[in-house]
Amino acid sequence: MVDGKGSMTRDAREPAYAALARTGALSRRAEASLAHLECCNLCPRRCGVDRQAGELGDCETGRRARVSSAGPHFGEETPLTGRSGSGTIFFSGCNLNCSYCQNYGISQMGEGREAEPEELAASMLAVQALGCHNLNLVTPTHATPQILEALVLAVDRGLRIPIVHNCGGYESVSTLELLDGVVDIYMPDIKYMDHEPAARYSRAPDYPQVVRAAIREMHRQVGDLEIDERGVARRGLLVRHLVLPDGLAGTRAAMRFLATEISSLTYVNVMNQYRPCHEVHEDGVLGRRISDAEYRQAVEEARAAGLTRLDEPLSRLRVRIR
Repeated sequence: MVDGKGSMTRDAREPAYAALARTGALSRRAEASLAHLECCNLCPRRCGVDRQAGELGDCETGRRARVSSAGPHFGEETPLTGRSGSGTIFFSGCNLNCSYCQNYGISQMGEGREAEPEELAASMLAVQALGCHNLNLVTPTHATPQILEALVLAVDRGLRIPIVHNCGGYESVSTLELLDGVVDIYMPDIKYMDHEPAARYSRAPDYPQVVRAAIREMHRQVGDLEIDERGVARRGLLVRHLVLPDGLAGTRAAMRFLATEISSLTYVNVMNQYRPCHEVHEDGVLGRRISDAEYRQAVEEARAAGLTRLDEPLSRLRVRIR
């Protein structure tokens, strides 16, 4: 579709990447992203390893993406799951490697296997064939070039469902710019608002400033979350915030940032499922679950900041635990 100025415009009924594919821009974007593997700078760690030659940085991923699993998932946020599920592809490896990760077998222990571009494209098409509402790419940051490479093949073979970029929030703006016009729904975590816990538990003292810049760029690209008449998300920003014991995640500051610097219409999942995992069982702070009172306070802080679009199951849970 062309507007009055001769520019390509997006048909709201189709996913973002369809317009790029028609012009050949998606293929060019994939080629440009693959060049970043030669001296990898895809995430804020900027390891500089030659992944094309098989060298491994923090994400422990070389030239080929590693995939742990692919299929429908019914445990995601309400607008993603809908009636038919979210079509998840879980990528092995991670650029954060949090010491309390609940999926550390996938993120840090190498579970999964390398996938050729054709295999990854087939997985994308498989979740669409199963009727999933979207293609949900879980921990995709370090696999951005491989995803774009496979996406070119999948779109050519009929992929037409929205893409969800489901990430930890530790994103380089330059990499997000490669995804401008490709991703329909951004779903980042906002893990910390203070550098000390970010350094201690994720070895990322710069996380607070990085996640702020990343969420600003994501919102610039896709705006507030748009939900169709079926209650299914089509485009926009959805933010996850895992409540940690003793206020370690900086919930009040995180919610104020989202409400005042992003949008008061930001859709937020304030998550209560923290439990001690991996390396923190004996940790003085993270060695326990959060209390009901801590969770209630976190939800109230979101509302007090002016956020009204909280994931619906949270409202039911909030009533039950009062």
